[in-house]
Amino acid sequence: MMLIKSRITKLAGLAVLCTSFSACDHDLDDDDSYHSGTADFSKFVSLGDSLTAGYADGALYLSGQENSFPNILAQQFAQVGGGDFIQPLMDDDLGGLLFGGNANPEFANRLVFNGETESPEIMAGTPSTEIISSALTGTFNNMGVPGAKSFHLVAPNYGDLAGLNTDPISANPYFTRFASSPAASMIEDAAIQQPSFFTLWVGNNDILSYATTGGTGMDLTGIEFITARDSTNDITDPALFASTYEGLLDAMTASGGKGVLINLPNISAIPFFTTVPFNVIEIEQDTADLLHAGFADKYNAGIQSLIGTLITEEEAAQRTLSFAEGYNAILIEDEDLTNLSDFEIPSIRQASADDLILLPTSSTIGTALDENNPTLFYGLSDPLVDGDVLIPSEILAIDTARQAYNTTIKNFADASEDLVLMDAAALLDSLPNGIDYGTGYVDETYATGGAFSLDGVHLTARGYAIIANEIMISIENGFGANLPAVDPGTFTTIFIK
Repeated sequence: MMLIKSRITKLAGLAVLCTSFSACDHDLDDDDSYHSGTADFSKFVSLGDSLTAGYADGALYLSGQENSFPNILAQQFAQVGGGDFIQPLMDDDLGGLLFGGNANPEFANRLVFNGETESPEIMAGTPSTEIISSALTGTFNNMGVPGAKSFHLVAPNYGDLAGLNTDPISANPYFTRFASSPAASMIEDAAIQQPSFFTLWVGNNDILSYATTGGTGMDLTGIEFITARDSTNDITDPALFASTYEGLLDAMTASGGKGVLINLPNISAIPFFTTVPFNVIEIEQDTADLLHAGFADKYNAGIQSLIGTLITEEEAAQRTLSFAEGYNAILIEDEDLTNLSDFEIPSIRQASADDLILLPTSSTIGTALDENNPTLFYGLSDPLVDGDVLIPSEILAIDTARQAYNTTIKNFADASEDLVLMDAAALLDSLPNGIDYGTGYVDETYATGGAFSLDGVHLTARGYAIIANEIMISIENGFGANLPAVDPGTFTTIFIK
């Protein structure tokens, strides 16, 4: 008899504060000692991607935007001369998008946590945010656009509705809602406001789109930029990132504004990549025997026969499959293995602690592939595919690019007295030990840790509040300000259905 159980921590009994749709109230603590130092917050503009927009739980929705870190900052800046802060708000708290009245599954409603099933699910309901016929007008201080890569910020026509019908798509539906014109670029719409102060957090999607799809794109490091691949899941060449970043800073500082540059966290600090253990499937001895017998003659014996001719003993050991009673490593594809297809031997192996299994696999690992055959299970008899897992070479490519991006960001911050760095990488690296914010703490644990929303990548309102506080500390250190911090404990984490 087969027994498959998950070692993923159960999520029952969650207790969170302010779990209603509306944002919690955050009282402003007036204090004559607060001041802006050498910074000027009268025209504050925040430029970036989904993390700047307030994206959470797999969607952009109203209360998430209201608790975006730029909006939290703007509320605190208001006490020291900050001006109005306008965001391109969604029409509801569902977060889905309508295209000509039709919902698009690629832009689905937000995730909520079902306490009965102990799992996330898409919130029911019909969204009301229309893309095709409800453009917003005016200028917007929050210039965060979900999905934007660094070079998208300088791309003309990124907000052109016509671009949503091209292949590949050349526009972004979130930006089409509030672009000043179809031909405008994000940086043009940000810089024309002549910001006196700004934040810039960009580059996450330049590696995350590759990472969250299991490395199914290309690593374009050192490769000339290919414009036809603008919307694909590739790693952006660090040289292109550097030149683009310089152009963004030139535009944002042209009117004399100062700013905070935010670097990029390691994916090993993000629950999307760390929640599912590599050895998550538990089996009984009779199943282990059946699996061992099924792979012994053709697969394992075939591997052994090729040692010294096509593969090394080390690779043979890596590829040889073994099963035992108890928890077993997940079976995965690995395109870095020697191609033995001529011998009808697939490029598979059992996962190790060096691999990262993506969060969405938690709903499919161990599921039966054929209810009439008790030995066919996904991740055990049949491997996870390339898009389900990051193997070491892919992880290395991601982190090599990330470190190059972060070097660029740090160098620009160090080179100007008008720019300071907020080290988000160091902050999120500390999550495994928990971040103590005074009235409580958060850690990286999926759903229950308080820092990350249900998509496993983006932060909760509480997480964004912690980011806002860290940015204010950077401003205080760099520009001699004294700013009122917020209490992250008064902000929401996840919504439980």
